[in-house]
Amino acid sequence: MRTILVLNAKGGCGKSTISTNLASYYAFEEEKKVILADYDPQGSSLAWLEARGEEWPAIEGVAAFKDKLHHARDTDILIMDAPARVHGKELTAMVRKADTILFPVLPSPIDMRAATDYMKEVRAIGKIERKEAKIGVIANRVRENTIIFSELYDFIKKLKVPYVATLRDTQNYIRAEERGVGIFEMAPSQVYQDLESWEPLTKWLRSKRSMPDK
Repeated sequence: MRTILVLNAKGGCGKSTISTNLASYYAFEEEKKVILADYDPQGSSLAWLEARGEEWPAIEGVAAFKDKLHHARDTDILIMDAPARVHGKELTAMVRKADTILFPVLPSPIDMRAATDYMKEVRAIGKIERKEAKIGVIANRVRENTIIFSELYDFIKKLKVPYVATLRDTQNYIRAEERGVGIFEMAPSQVYQDLESWEPLTKWLRSKRSMPDK
């Protein structure tokens, strides 16, 4: 089973949006058996699942903020939507479950400063130091050709972790969330730009570079 953790201590950086769209990618495009574990008491990922129609591939949801996480043996993908402000033992416990960690950062000075401190905490965890889990950074809700995006690009490079995708700021994610689907399940003519922006991320996730060293 592949375990992907979407993590950042800062609230509002798009963890749930990335988690739900990633779940839909694996269920719809890859035809995998997917569990979406929501660790945030706000339950944004679970609310997305409640809106999901029966015509779409099934994704199992777990309220991991209150229920113990169990999974069937034939589960292919476990996606963990982390809460904001998770630190210390709780953070270490979540990282220990992960093969791959996705770290979204917004193009704002506040978010970039918060990401610097939090990345240091994450990278100090033994599993990360031993390269038993890999981290990839996502520039999220970006408007390209802006000064702040240029600053975010330079900032991510300084983190010295793989910069795996740039996801644009668009209403398509809100439309998808309302319907309980991902952009991969929407009309390609409507979301072709977003599908293109996800391609580097899904390509990285398919590569050995996103998997733990053995």
